[in-house]
Amino acid sequence: MAEHPHATVVRKGYEAFTRGDMDALRGLLTGDCTHHVPGSHPLAGDFKGQDAIIDMYRRLFEETNGTIQVDLRTVLVDGRGHAVSVHRFQADRNGKHLDETGALVFRIVGDKMSDIDECIEDIEASNDFWS
Repeated sequence: MAEHPHATVVRKGYEAFTRGDMDALRGLLTGDCTHHVPGSHPLAGDFKGQDAIIDMYRRLFEETNGTIQVDLRTVLVDGRGHAVSVHRFQADRNGKHLDETGALVFRIVGDKMSDIDECIEDIEASNDFWS
């Protein structure tokens, strides 16, 4: 059975992020896409538009000296424009290590991501890591 097109878009996004291929990732986002990051740390908030999202991703790599590892576990779809991914996230920063399960909730329009809501396992641990 073929994978649903929305799951394919999400997988392509993870693959591009893992490679650090921000041009490929940009091509998977609508121009007005928003990525919502939970927490109260400097990298939390709503990042609206391709440039803001790509810049935030760039900062993630910079802040962790490229130690980010994201292991996509599964992608779930509803066939109506929503997809949910579950992943394991690991990174090192300023002598701290973060290892947690996370999820992204996507709204997909056509073949592009138009909204990304991030959910994390432990908001306090994330705030501590990124602060």
